[in-house]
Amino acid sequence: MPASDAKPVISDFRHASVLLDGAVDALVHAPKGVYLDGTFGRGGHSRAILARLAPEGHLLAMDRDPHAIAEAAKLDDPRFTIAQLDFARLGDFAERQGVNGKLSGILLDIGVSSPQLDDPERGFSFMRDGPLDMRMDPSQGQSAAEFLAKASEADIAHVFKTYGEERFGKRLARAVVTRRVERPFNRTVDLAEVLKAAHPAWEKGRHPATKAFQGLRIYLNGELEQLEAALEAALEALAPGGHLVVISFHSLEDRMVKRFIRHHVRGDTHLPRGVPVRDDQLNRRLESLGKGQRPSSEEVEANPRARSAVMRAARKLA
Repeated sequence: MPASDAKPVISDFRHASVLLDGAVDALVHAPKGVYLDGTFGRGGHSRAILARLAPEGHLLAMDRDPHAIAEAAKLDDPRFTIAQLDFARLGDFAERQGVNGKLSGILLDIGVSSPQLDDPERGFSFMRDGPLDMRMDPSQGQSAAEFLAKASEADIAHVFKTYGEERFGKRLARAVVTRRVERPFNRTVDLAEVLKAAHPAWEKGRHPATKAFQGLRIYLNGELEQLEAALEAALEALAPGGHLVVISFHSLEDRMVKRFIRHHVRGDTHLPRGVPVRDDQLNRRLESLGKGQRPSSEEVEANPRARSAVMRAARKLA
């Protein structure tokens, strides 16, 4: 199994893969095919995919988190290959493996994993005190602490409002900028307390820092840009008849996936009205495999973090 250059970091934090059976059912339609898991995480989906594959099948996997790569080192299966890459580069990975345009299926499980949230040293969660980092790959880009120390009030408000959908983004940004003059933000709980004190309208059952933290994470990791690039790359990497399965946990992500699938299901809709066009001239590239699927009440009860998940699937046309 090809290894990355990352130092192995083994974590004991557990992760429950969301919509596990539904995702694998929608993905694996040719047991002898080659599949790609663009977000290995802690390997729940990958292991379930491998269990469905024939001896001739193969699974490629990717993840930019060195902790995930360390977890993948435990998976001893000659049908498995992983690389430390972000999923926006899945086309490059498939090209290097000689399977670009030949993949039977691609799975993208978007967002943060439970081990990332549960490990305070990663800085993703306001529930556990840790360094204010939030990077999925700690060796790349700026941390949340670095961003909050230098960004303008307007930029911070934009991140809270646009990426976190926090309607009080301006107010929370002002509180951050006011406090950092006295002392910079370096710890997760410190930031959460300032956001909590500044928030004027708490939602029942939700910490008032939730959306601001979410916005910071999505922005710092370029998650929406990554998703946009990954969807386009996936369409080219799939073979005709190949399946694309995407699980998202945020309305911004789900809207992007839904629009992408709908656009390629409809094909070219910019033709003049009344012009006779055959179906094969519309350049339809995808066929929807049903409506968005959500976790069952039993799954949400067992894993509350699954409650916002939506899975969408499509088949590439010839």
